[in-house]
Amino acid sequence: MRSLADLRGSILVVLTAVAAAAAWGQTAEGPKETQGLLARGSAAEYTARGQAGKVTIAAEFTGHGIPTEQQPLVSEEYVGVEVALFGPPDGHLTITATDFSLKINGKKTALESQPWGLVAKEIKDPEWMPPEPVEEKSKGGLSGSGGGARQPGDPPPLPPKVPVELLRSWQQLLKKCALAEGDRALPQAGMLFFHLRGKLEKIKSVELVYGGPAGKAAVRLQ
Repeated sequence: MRSLADLRGSILVVLTAVAAAAAWGQTAEGPKETQGLLARGSAAEYTARGQAGKVTIAAEFTGHGIPTEQQPLVSEEYVGVEVALFGPPDGHLTITATDFSLKINGKKTALESQPWGLVAKEIKDPEWMPPEPVEEKSKGGLSGSGGGARQPGDPPPLPPKVPVELLRSWQQLLKKCALAEGDRALPQAGMLFFHLRGKLEKIKSVELVYGGPAGKAAVRLQ
């Protein structure tokens, strides 16, 4: 018959093995992916600020450019706002992207914040250059009327297609830089997106409007 000491030793071994397995599982899973941008040292480091209750909203208008932690991206269909939320020590806030809207040139109708997934359909790296097209040759060995060379009256060529894997890598960067939603510890920073195509020269004023759990605020960005 086993002694009480032996029984306690066996239980200790089992508990140690369980704890080790749990620790190994956590290590195998790796660190959880974070979303958003790294908040700057203070709200004063952004071009504009506003107050909603105890929360300071700091922001910058990025136009058609989308900054990410690895490389810049651009979108012809959307404009971006880099926003950061600062609060008291140990402060939390339930963040929802749709709590934000954008007023352009003082118009009463504001642009609603759009999910990053819509923006992901047509983003690109401003420095990406498509490979040079290989000009087809005629059967006689020369480019001309009998070969693949373009002829007068031909329809315009299709825009160059971005390789699928490259586009996916851009989309992952876009997802990661988007403002994280849900109950979050402050400060939090990330990108907001608004549908607005065209040149920015016609824009005279830009105002970010917030209405959410922290209160209401309007931040003049331009």
